[in-house]
Amino acid sequence: PCNYVPPYSLEFDDCAGNEDVTFGVSDPGFHVDGDLNLVPLRDLLHSEPVLFIRGLSAHADDLAQVDIIGTPGRSDIVGQKLPYRSKRSLLVPNISISENERGPFPKFIGQLISMGQPREQIFRMTGPGADQDPKGLFTIDMNSGTVSVSRSVDREASDSYQLEVSTTDYSGNLIEGPQVFRIKVIDQNDNRPIFKEPRYTGEVLEGSPTGTTVMTMTAFDADDPNTDNAVLRYNIVKQSPDKPSPNMFYIDAERGDIVTVIAPTLLDRETLPTTTYELEIVAKDMAGSEVGLTGTATATITITDKNDHAPEFTHPLFEAHVYEGSTGVVVNLTVDDRDDPATAAWRAMYSIISGDPIQSFEIQTNPDNNEGMLSVVKPLNYEASEFLSLLIRVENEDPLVPDVGYGPSSTATVHVRVEDINEGPVFFPDPLIVTRMENIPVGSFVASLNATDPDILEKQSIRYAVLQDPAGWLSVNPVRGTVNTSASLDRESPYVYDNKYTAVFIATDNGTPPATGTGTLIIHLEDYNDNAPYVLPSVARVCEDAYDVTVAVVGGWDKDLPPNAAPFKIELGKQPDLDKTWKVTRVNSTHSQIMLLRSLKKDNYQLPLLITDSGVPPLSNNTEVKVQVCICNKNRMHCSSAHSHHARFLCVLYISCFYISCLQA
Repeated sequence: PCNYVPPYSLEFDDCAGNEDVTFGVSDPGFHVDGDLNLVPLRDLLHSEPVLFIRGLSAHADDLAQVDIIGTPGRSDIVGQKLPYRSKRSLLVPNISISENERGPFPKFIGQLISMGQPREQIFRMTGPGADQDPKGLFTIDMNSGTVSVSRSVDREASDSYQLEVSTTDYSGNLIEGPQVFRIKVIDQNDNRPIFKEPRYTGEVLEGSPTGTTVMTMTAFDADDPNTDNAVLRYNIVKQSPDKPSPNMFYIDAERGDIVTVIAPTLLDRETLPTTTYELEIVAKDMAGSEVGLTGTATATITITDKNDHAPEFTHPLFEAHVYEGSTGVVVNLTVDDRDDPATAAWRAMYSIISGDPIQSFEIQTNPDNNEGMLSVVKPLNYEASEFLSLLIRVENEDPLVPDVGYGPSSTATVHVRVEDINEGPVFFPDPLIVTRMENIPVGSFVASLNATDPDILEKQSIRYAVLQDPAGWLSVNPVRGTVNTSASLDRESPYVYDNKYTAVFIATDNGTPPATGTGTLIIHLEDYNDNAPYVLPSVARVCEDAYDVTVAVVGGWDKDLPPNAAPFKIELGKQPDLDKTWKVTRVNSTHSQIMLLRSLKKDNYQLPLLITDSGVPPLSNNTEVKVQVCICNKNRMHCSSAHSHHARFLCVLYISCFYISCLQA
C-alpha cells in the first residue's frame, strides 16, 4: 500500500569497517537505519520513482540509485486525486577528496543529478576553485554534471571548498539552483612535527625533589588536529652524558613536560660529572604509532647551584708586616668554596671579629678570585703597639642551606707586625693661634712653638726653622722654638687677611734619615691708631652766581678699626676769614657738608679742612678740597680747570648730591 514501503537492504563498504558513515537520501521521506535498511519515516501517499542514496565517510564517498516499482493505492483513498509534483530538484551530494592524490588528472570525484523531468539543460559551477582563484581546480561537465579535480590539493592550504551549482537552458535561463556544493579535503599525514625552537634551555636547582618540572617541549603539526595525524607523543631518545644514570630525566609523552627522575641526593652539582646535560627529544605524530612522522629538538639542562658548601680558609694563620704610618693592602686572605663561582653562593664576605678596637683595618673582597684584601686604613703606631692579632671570619653573600653550617675552618688568624720608621716631629697645637698688638717693638716675643718626636723609644733632638713668612716679620730660635718679631707688625698690610697673619714653621729631628714636620702659627693682630684719617671727595664744582648752597658732602675714611676711626670731626682749616665764605656742618659720624655762604667769581679755590679721628690719642690730618667756581648757562658749566677734569668734576658734584639725598632720607 501507499502508506507502507517494505525495507530495502543496502550494501556499503568503505574498507575501514563502515565507521562514522553518513547516508543521505534524495527523498526526505526516507532514511537509512543502523542496519543499512532504506525505510520510510512516515506513511507516504506518493514517492518519486527514483531515489538517490549517498554514503560518505573519511575513506569513501559513493552514490547509488534506487528505483521505486509500483505503489498500489489504498481503498480508503480511492477516488482521491493524488498531488502532482512538477517542481524540479537538483541533487547535490557533499564530496570528500583526499589531499595529495596522484594522477592522472582530471579525476572524477562526484556526480550532480537533476531530479526533475528530462529536459535539455546545462550544468554550471561557480566559486573559489572553479571560476575564482584557485581557478580551474574543479571542473563540471556541462551536459552530464560530473565533477572532476584537475590537480592534487593540499589540505593545509585549504581544508574545504564551497561552490554553487545550478542548471540552465541553452538560452541561459535558470532551471534549478543555485545550490551550495561543498567539497571537503581529507587530511593525509604529510607533515612532520616541528618544534618551535631547535634548541631549548632549562635549569634545575641541585638537590631538587624527584618529579621537579624543568621545562616544557612543544612541537607543532600542520595536519588536521581532529585526526591522529596531528596527535603528538614525546620521547627522550638520548641523554648526554649518561652518568650517573642514563635516565635522569623523564618527559611526559602528551604534555612534553621534562621532570627530574634522579634522587635529590644524587642531583649534586659538586659531584656530578658535568653541570650541563643535553637531551635529544623526538616528537612523533599518529599518537606515537610506528608509522608516525617525527621531529627532533635538543634540550640543554643546567644544574644550578645552591649554597650547600661553606667557604674555608686555605690556612689557619696568615702573617703580615706593615710600616707604621702607612696605609694600603698588607695581606691577601685565600679561601676555598666548592659552590658555583661568580654566584652569591660562592662570593665571600670577610669580617674582623676581634683584635681591631679602633677599626684600623678593613677587608675588601677581590671579585676575580674571591680573596680577602686586608688593608690598613688608619696608620699604625709602632710606639703604641708593635704586634697585632686579628681574628677573621668568612661567609657567603647567600645564606647556607639549613642543613649546612659554618665550621672552624671559616675563621683564621692574622698576625700583623708593625715596623718602626723615623717619624717627623709633630706640632701641638697645630695651628697655634696668638693675639698681638700691631707695631710692637722689633724683637718682641710672639709665641713658643712646641714640636715633639713620636719616636719615643729613641732620644732625638729637634731644630726649628721658618718655612713661610710672607712679610718677613718673624724669626725663630732653632733650639727653643721661640718666635720673635724681626720687623714691625702692620695690621693694614696686604699680607694680613681678616686681621690674621699666617706663618709656617718646620721642625727637623736628627734621625737617620732626618724626618720633618710642619706647624702653622696664626697671629691675630689688634689695631693701633697709626693711620690718620682723610677726606673724600677732594674736588667739587659750583656756579659763580650760587650762594647759600651745599657745595659738597665729604666723608672721613681711616685704615684703622673702631674705636680708632669714626666718629670723625671735620672743620675748616686755620685760615682767617674762611668762615665768612664757607661753612662746614656735621651730617653724621662720618660725613659733613660744605656750604658756600656768598657767590664767587669763576676760578679754582683750595678749601683747607682739618679731619680728626676718635683714637687715643687721636690723629688729625690737614687736607684740601678743590672747589671749582664755573660759569653756568644753558645747562653747561665753563670752568677754569683743564678739559680732562671736566667729567670728573661733574661726577664729584653728582656724588655730593647723592650723599645729601641719602643722608636726608
